Amino acid sequence: MKLRSKLAGAVAGAAVLGAVQASAGSHLTDVTVAYFPEWPVPAQWGQANGAFEEAGLNIKWISFDTGTAMSAAMASGDVHIAYSQGVTPFLVATAAGQDLTAVDVAMTYSDNDNCVVRSSLEIDKTNAAELAGKQVAVPLGTAAHSGFLTQMKYFGVDPDSMKIVDMAPVDSAAAFASGELDMACGWGGPLRRMKEFGNVLIDGAEKEAVVGKVFDLVSVPTAWAEENAETLSKFLAVNAAMETKYAMDGDAMLGDIAKVSGMDEEGAAYVLGVFGFPTVETKLSADWLGGFVEQYLSENAASLEASGQLTALDDYGSLVDASYLEAVNAM
Repeated sequence: MKLRSKLAGAVAGAAVLGAVQASAGSHLTDVTVAYFPEWPVPAQWGQANGAFEEAGLNIKWISFDTGTAMSAAMASGDVHIAYSQGVTPFLVATAAGQDLTAVDVAMTYSDNDNCVVRSSLEIDKTNAAELAGKQVAVPLGTAAHSGFLTQMKYFGVDPDSMKIVDMAPVDSAAAFASGELDMACGWGGPLRRMKEFGNVLIDGAEKEAVVGKVFDLVSVPTAWAEENAETLSKFLAVNAAMETKYAMDGDAMLGDIAKVSGMDEEGAAYVLGVFGFPTVETKLSADWLGGFVEQYLSENAASLEASGQLTALDDYGSLVDASYLEAVNAM
């Protein structure tokens, strides 16, 4: 991004946050937000420094190991906003009848979600067929699960020939380190620890060409969003302002982000380095909420249906609502 556009974005972000703060009354609106541990994001600087409270929001942050657990918490009414939720858990929940809406793109992270093969096996993309019969830990029903299935199809490995264990990345990273697993799939801090003991099969542009864009959504129960539209837009506005601030002054924010995410600064910097945070303008364009996300949901649902994981819906356009993010520009 050019410096001029960065500065313009920073000014716009500050203006948005200032408008939100100015409109906030003395009463704080209670909102419960789900997030991943060891998943550093600019919003955590706002969490540490009272930015959400200044905007009139009293946020209760609850950590979950997987997006499927976030879905369950939203279904029970214990969580209002999932920041961030993988596409696969979102699709599984909505296919099961849960009324959720995608209202924002949390971040992109093609290289922050992957599968790692134990180094001692000496398996890479040239001999991936040797994964048959090996034991792999995969958090089922997540983006990592979908990525695993796509990679195995790409390499011609039948997943049914492998011993698949359903395990959260935090747990599988520990098991992988102790030598209990041949392969493990995950994201964030756990993925970084996995890489200390193994190698990925593909990464970078090659992985994105195979798996497609990897990103998380900000998802919400539809009824709650409709009843609390202004509150939701305030949350998205503060988050956008924090992302703009991070683009300009990320180093100064790193300490607080690392602390809130439960990581050291080196680990947090590594994960943030493979995250991308599109601007509000970009997220509202055809590249994201203006068309791409709907198409991506539809195509991924069809793929999951083909693998027997769910029954796809007829329409995914109704599951994406950019109006709450559009309202941020009006604040």
